[in-house]
Amino acid sequence: MGFTEDQITRYSRHILLPEVGGKGQKKIARSRVLIVGAGGLGSPAALYLAAAGVGTIGLIDDDVVDLSNLQRQVIHRTPDVGRLKVLSAKDKIQALNPDVAVAMHETRLMAANALELIRGYDVVLDGVDNFPAKFLINDACHFEGRPLVHGGILRFEGRVTTIVPRQSACYRCVFGQPPPPGLVASCQEAGVLGVLAGVIGTIQASEALKLILGIGRPLTDRLLDFDVRHTVFREIRVKRNPRCPLCGEHPTITELTDHEQEVCQVRTPPAGDSGRR
Repeated sequence: MGFTEDQITRYSRHILLPEVGGKGQKKIARSRVLIVGAGGLGSPAALYLAAAGVGTIGLIDDDVVDLSNLQRQVIHRTPDVGRLKVLSAKDKIQALNPDVAVAMHETRLMAANALELIRGYDVVLDGVDNFPAKFLINDACHFEGRPLVHGGILRFEGRVTTIVPRQSACYRCVFGQPPPPGLVASCQEAGVLGVLAGVIGTIQASEALKLILGIGRPLTDRLLDFDVRHTVFREIRVKRNPRCPLCGEHPTITELTDHEQEVCQVRTPPAGDSGRR
């Protein structure tokens, strides 16, 4: 594929980078990235991936825009209140960059549809706000062999890690299983500093671009924690667990399962933020 003069101008700052260049920009243009959750984390990730020229951005979300979302979900605007998030986000993405195709999946990710949805993409970004969904995304990406960029935020702290199936530690290697009732605090009770979603979501987008381009050092086998109050980043080393029930030596999880327990946020690890739940 060749670039038009307008596209060469649009992506000129990428093309000037030796590590990207025209070949790298073509890789970006051919790539397909799925964002699960068009909310706090999905908003900045989608905007920056669109600006970068990602060929297709998929959006999974069945929620509508609520006034309380606008404090952090920057892809939406006040007139969007009441609209489906996937529709609202698509409008902003294509207004920013008409080169980008947007695939809207107005649904909730579940065991019945996760593999089929994820299969059509090169990289998956986790922007959901509940633990059962996070574990489901992790498991589905493992079965489909798709790289996953996890993000989570709570109050004043956020976390990012990148998971490459069968090469790096997965989410279950570190956290095992969704937390039981009693250890959770609701989104409404815990709160979150809105700008934190922008920091973490943007890091997720940068991880996705590195994976697409095959450059740099992804956040595999590392958890990057950010404390916005003290402007401190902390790197936590992790490694694959040979006893992991999903990717260990003797896996016991061989198919996807929907967890009946719906939780929103816990203190460790931070969950994502994609809605008003």
